[in-house]
Amino acid sequence: MLGYYLRLALMSFRRRPGISALMVLAIALGIAVCVMTLTVYHAMSGNPIWWKSERLYAVTMDNWDPNQALNPKTNLPPPEMTYKDAQFLYRSDIPLRKVVMYSTEGVVTGAGSQPAAEIATRVTTADFFPMFEVPFLYGAGWSRSGDSPAQPLIVLSRRENERLFAGANSVGRTLRWNDHEFRVVGVLDDWFPRPRYYDLNGGNFQEPDDAYIPYGWGAALQLQNKEENDCWRPEKLDNFQDYLASDCVWQQVWVELPDRATRERFQSFMDGYWAEQRSGGRFPRAKNNRLSDVAQWLRDNEVVDNDNRVLVGLAFAFLALCLINTMGLLLARFLNGAALSGIRRALGASRRQIFAQLLTEAGVLAVLGTVLGLALAALGLAAVHHLYAAAHLGQRGGYQELTHFDVTAVTWAVVLAVAATLGAGLYPAWRIGRLSPALYLKSQ
Repeated sequence: MLGYYLRLALMSFRRRPGISALMVLAIALGIAVCVMTLTVYHAMSGNPIWWKSERLYAVTMDNWDPNQALNPKTNLPPPEMTYKDAQFLYRSDIPLRKVVMYSTEGVVTGAGSQPAAEIATRVTTADFFPMFEVPFLYGAGWSRSGDSPAQPLIVLSRRENERLFAGANSVGRTLRWNDHEFRVVGVLDDWFPRPRYYDLNGGNFQEPDDAYIPYGWGAALQLQNKEENDCWRPEKLDNFQDYLASDCVWQQVWVELPDRATRERFQSFMDGYWAEQRSGGRFPRAKNNRLSDVAQWLRDNEVVDNDNRVLVGLAFAFLALCLINTMGLLLARFLNGAALSGIRRALGASRRQIFAQLLTEAGVLAVLGTVLGLALAALGLAAVHHLYAAAHLGQRGGYQELTHFDVTAVTWAVVLAVAATLGAGLYPAWRIGRLSPALYLKSQ
């Protein structure tokens, strides 16, 4: 019976190709706009490490100006910490894993015939890789013993490994980073968390760094932070040692706390340190020591703002408008074909069969509109990606990394669109099925 209904639907399309194409286009436009908007919104609001989000905590303490918060709107602590505070907290044995890090830049030379190049480099502790579950193509990260004293070890991104070593297994090879010889111990596999939750400096959707070196090299080589450096207290900053001893905030601290008891212990540890420092003249503001899990961290930093939510609402409003127009066109189409439905009723077809046949026709329109809508969405996302890529001179990172099909967003948009289109066909199909066949038989 379904095959018969499909044949009737195709015959109806051939009789009225113009109105059929108009309905398919209306559905397609609504779906395309929704898929594009939902894809970007879902990528922006997603939690890239949701399976362990409640175990990972960004550590912040408010050591800012007593007369004005760094962010008066939210009254949150600075997102980074001072070097001395980060060092003290890192010495705690409470966390399962702990990371202190910042981003710098280094010049890579002496790797084959490749010219010297400046690359983004993360100065970090060994737990960075297991804590954030960073995938490896070759090798692995270093152990904690490689952090202090700093060992000449380096981990490369897959892209940088392809540039320097043509994608070969480079573990054990050496290169020169900032004129110091480093041995490659690992090469990352493809890894691009969106947003870059562990470090939101420089943009929420920036790409990961191209190289990673042990944390001890930061002080040993006096490596400057290339991103956020915030200071409020007038201090003598004549050299790098002054900077390390200052109240400037520039280092990120993350800890992995597997359960509530461990979290409470570390919170008490932070509060005790805060009280001790406050009695010595530091931390002039009210106590504001925070452990923010990944989801809370993204909310606090407003990774998804209200404008994006408004755009999603407008996209669904546009889809609703398209479906309302489709409903009107379907009703007009079915009324024009009511004579054929009347003849079928007179020949023995039940109201249920008429309803099913007309609903099948609406379903075919929904499928065709969905397919065309996905194609238009793909073209639209590709066009947006091209525009952003051109604006960034072909470099990765930024909003262009969100312009790709997201399976979850596409699935929800398609299911909603098909269900809504079928829903739009319910009333016209019911209306025609309730008409008396005698009215149309008299007119034949």
